[in-house]
Amino acid sequence: MTNDDVPIGRRVARWRVRRSMTQQMLADRLRRSKSWVDKVERGVRALDRYSVIQEMAHVLRVDPEVLLGQQRPTPAGPPDGVDDIRSALARYDTPQASQETEEVRRQVGYAWLSYQHAHYGQLVRVLPGLLDAVQGARSSELLVQAYRITSSLLVKLGEADLGWLAADRAMSAAGDDPILAATAAISVAQALRASGRDRLALTATLAAANRILPAPFHLTDHEVDESRGDQSARQSHDQRGESEGAPARQRSAGELPVGGTLLLQAALAAVGCGDTRRADELIDRAAGIAAGLRGYDDVHRTSFGPIAVELARVLVAAQRGQAVEALQRHSTVVRREGWRRLPAEYRGAYLVDAARAYLQVGDLRGAARALVDADSVAPAEVRCRPLARTVIADVARAQPAPAGVARLAALVGLTR
Repeated sequence: MTNDDVPIGRRVARWRVRRSMTQQMLADRLRRSKSWVDKVERGVRALDRYSVIQEMAHVLRVDPEVLLGQQRPTPAGPPDGVDDIRSALARYDTPQASQETEEVRRQVGYAWLSYQHAHYGQLVRVLPGLLDAVQGARSSELLVQAYRITSSLLVKLGEADLGWLAADRAMSAAGDDPILAATAAISVAQALRASGRDRLALTATLAAANRILPAPFHLTDHEVDESRGDQSARQSHDQRGESEGAPARQRSAGELPVGGTLLLQAALAAVGCGDTRRADELIDRAAGIAAGLRGYDDVHRTSFGPIAVELARVLVAAQRGQAVEALQRHSTVVRREGWRRLPAEYRGAYLVDAARAYLQVGDLRGAARALVDADSVAPAEVRCRPLARTVIADVARAQPAPAGVARLAALVGLTR
């Protein structure tokens, strides 16, 4: 049995023993029960949340990838297999045999973990089969999640239009479920922004946010209609009018973080449209939501919170040309405790964007440091993404190239 075949619970047990800890000692440090630890180690309880695995790894003093059995060199260049994902998206025949929902749920959870740990090569290989499996499970929730993962990965790999298709499939699978539709809208916005369609992304995110956020965070008719144009303004007004006086909808867990994430996506789309005032207003609204969250369970995999808001402020400032302000904010936020709790994918992607901000002010050493840090946190973010390759090339043109970047340039095939 290879290390990859060993269940994660057994790895936890091995490292617990190596650290001379009893189950009770581990449970106490995790603020869990001994029974919970025992069930994890025996595989009775799934360990499929990034935050929990990260906390477990911290207590056991190992890297999360050690528990996941995924420590292996990250090859450079886009991983093979995107064509297989394209073929899976092109299949319209629904499998006849029904899949066991819990087994498919486990597969989706594993795919999320692979994505959040930036194991893109591995994810490319499993997604075609996963897309077939969720069709057989006939679960809207699992369909939406699988299409969201697929869309996010494709956008990372420079396939924005194909990512848009996957995000649109997620939106269709959501049906009339407002929270599922809102999570799908996050993926729609990411794909639209990656393909340069910021105005459409702004429209999608504002409309989705208004459907799930409570009244204090609602956007006005004018704000929503202004983003979508006069054509559908009347329809938006009529729909809102129909819901006036209706009883408050019961909100599900994690709904506010989804709404906050939509506002951050809207802010990034707004600055992409040149509307910096609206971008600031949207981030301020998202900050208000983040300030009210208290230890929520990130059931919809948004990573939303005060740190995500501050990172968005950095990106907005950099995109509107205020690189000095952006980097001042950057140096502060990456020293905060919450920064280290973000998924590796999130941190790696952000650090590549930070490298671009350093380039704006001509700080090649700062750009190099951000790229090297990104490669340390999430190697695939630097070695597999076309966007990162472009940034590496810009930094590597310096004579001599800053420390660390020459190595990265060689890894991604940019040697002169």
